[in-house]
Amino acid sequence: MSLFSGLSQFGLGKLEKMDVFEEEGQKEGASASDAKKAEPQVKEEDVLFDKTYTCPVCDSEFHTKVVRTGRIKLVSQDTDLRPKYSMVDSLKYDAVVCPKCGYAALSRFFKFMLPAQAKMIKENISANFKGLSDSGNIYTYDDAIARHQLALANTVVKKAKDSEKAYTCLKLAWLCRGKAESLPKETPDYENQIKQLQKEETELLSNAYDGFMSAFSKEDFPMCGMDETTTTYLIADLARRIGKYDESSRWVSKVLTSRSASDRIKDKARDIKEMINQQK
Repeated sequence: MSLFSGLSQFGLGKLEKMDVFEEEGQKEGASASDAKKAEPQVKEEDVLFDKTYTCPVCDSEFHTKVVRTGRIKLVSQDTDLRPKYSMVDSLKYDAVVCPKCGYAALSRFFKFMLPAQAKMIKENISANFKGLSDSGNIYTYDDAIARHQLALANTVVKKAKDSEKAYTCLKLAWLCRGKAESLPKETPDYENQIKQLQKEETELLSNAYDGFMSAFSKEDFPMCGMDETTTTYLIADLARRIGKYDESSRWVSKVLTSRSASDRIKDKARDIKEMINQQK
């Protein structure tokens, strides 16, 4: 299964074999249980709303589902900075897709488009795009993964910066992890599905690592909303997750010796260092 295996549903099957990074020539006293019972049951659709976008490729106006950030609470964060929120995995709603022409990108990149990029998208995406299927009131993980695959395909077609391609790969990897975590154990062929999702996650993390490594040496900061120290830390953990332990240790050292790094991120880097020692 390729990184772009879901593109055929959009009429873009010929793009399924693309490489992401090709070489040039990515009440007080109440008990916790009482409080829980008193809380209203909030459903995923209750924290969503329709936001209006104007496509920078075809100029059409459309609506897409967005999470009301004030309604959700950050519960925890994985070592590679994947956020985990209450009630909803907000990551499912980060890819914005134009239903008319097929242009897609992560929300932070959607509005930025050069004329030459729009031309490439029209020729390689829009010309074959069959439209979006109805996703209902919420996006399933499969819906979200397909939309993010389309966003990743667009980054390759429009020759986006390596950092954008890397960040999109990272978001896709997080979705694979989220799907695996939420997959019911009674699902038919559960073990094989988990193995496949873990394989896809690792491949995406590897692409993200390659992309951020390339971007680190030639792009300016902040990068994808991250400063240099945060990006350094992220590269360290991505290297660890894909088994590049020596590289991970090198990037961890950069964080630990940085004068600008906060105590908080240095503590996180020490955690990575300990994990490396255990995994070795």
